[in-house]
Amino acid sequence: MEEGEVPDWVSSENQPESEVVLEGSPAVTKEAPQQIYVQGGQYGGPGAIFPTTNAVLALVLSILGILMCSICTALPGLVVANGALATTTQYPGHPDQGMAKAAQIISWIGIGLFVLVVLFYGGLAALVIAAEA
Repeated sequence: MEEGEVPDWVSSENQPESEVVLEGSPAVTKEAPQQIYVQGGQYGGPGAIFPTTNAVLALVLSILGILMCSICTALPGLVVANGALATTTQYPGHPDQGMAKAAQIISWIGIGLFVLVVLFYGGLAALVIAAEA
């Protein structure tokens, strides 16, 4: 092959034919299309290390607040859940995010139940006092 001569594999004669499928669309070759690999994953990749949270503690305190109808465990559960949520929202894809959100919701339900119990007994006491008078 002489200098300046184009090799056979570069010439336009050996290029695959193309067909126009739709007007304005790119030309489609008769050869198989190339495979494009896209790797998806969570924030930071599959081996990312996230900071620890107290989401489990918040969930346990929140559930105890519902079971015992006590604000003594529901309020600390809410505080700990809010702290865990503050950490997990900074890191998208954090594994404890759902648990912290569940602990927050359960804590609010426990606090609501406590308020309903207090209102019920307060109304009952008011009825007893009104009946005696």
